[in-house]
Amino acid sequence: MYGCHMAQSATDTRTVLLDAALAELLAHGVRRTTASDIARRAAVSRQTLYRYWPDVQSLLAELVTRELFAVVPREETAASLPDLVDDMVRTAERIRDLPLVQRLRATDPELFARYVFERLGTSQRGIQRELARRIGTGQADGFVRAGDPDRLAAFVLLIAQSAVQSASLIAEWVSPAQWREELAAALTGYLVPRGDEP
Repeated sequence: MYGCHMAQSATDTRTVLLDAALAELLAHGVRRTTASDIARRAAVSRQTLYRYWPDVQSLLAELVTRELFAVVPREETAASLPDLVDDMVRTAERIRDLPLVQRLRATDPELFARYVFERLGTSQRGIQRELARRIGTGQADGFVRAGDPDRLAAFVLLIAQSAVQSASLIAEWVSPAQWREELAAALTGYLVPRGDEP
């Protein structure tokens, strides 16, 4: 019983520190967020923070993973290609509109690219696995084209990440609603069964 209490306490402390890091990052940006600031906001010592992460960069990497995973739907099964694409586009929209993503893009674009796109980390691997699962289910049901689900999922991830990363660059020509339509068209065209498939 004591061990369970300790495990729960450790989980709570980790969550409090991640929440504090998110608040600091949104308020001050990555470059001005320090271990001392995070610990102070979480009402713990810096030593407590370092018990869970070796440095602030590791903490922020886990924070990005947590925030991305929070908007990725899991264990749902799409009944058609439009449903599958709609799920993917809505997830990309939620990632695009995350306060954390918007803050990183606005104030720390290099770090934004590094944390969210350049490093193949836990979040990308987890999203790719979920995409591969959904694509495999769609292939079994006949509404996704043939091909290795892992490879198709990797390119869906690449397409969606590019759209999220570049959304602000093309805002002059593409409204948010049009962004959604064009991303849906790109994903549908990529995943639709080819004419010579059974």
